[in-house]
Amino acid sequence: MKRSRKRDAALSETEASETGDNDRTGLFRPSPNPATNLLIADIVVRGASNLFRKNVEKRIAKASYEDDEKAIKALDGRTVLTTLGLYGASKLATRSPLGLGVVAGGLVLKTLYDRGRQRQRRRRSKSE
Repeated sequence: MKRSRKRDAALSETEASETGDNDRTGLFRPSPNPATNLLIADIVVRGASNLFRKNVEKRIAKASYEDDEKAIKALDGRTVLTTLGLYGASKLATRSPLGLGVVAGGLVLKTLYDRGRQRQRRRRSKSE
């Protein structure tokens, strides 16, 4: 019995959707349940972003501190309050443009404050 190409294509597409294989967009779907696929994607993306963030934090800490041990202590010595504050600031910055402006403005003010204190310390050490 001879089957048409359209019917074969429709059958193979149906079989692929039933087994969770690639769909017409070319994306791999591990589960036929869309909620499960979203959960898997969310876990993968969050895991990758956490690994990336930790790597960036380590590199910046090592570049900022003269000693690697001090850099590790700074990263490991965070309190729960600091962690919650960073989490809240990142959520605020990603939720709205206004939140991003508030967080970015706060970071600019903190940077200017730190530079001013460093300048004062240098002046005091030169005068002594």
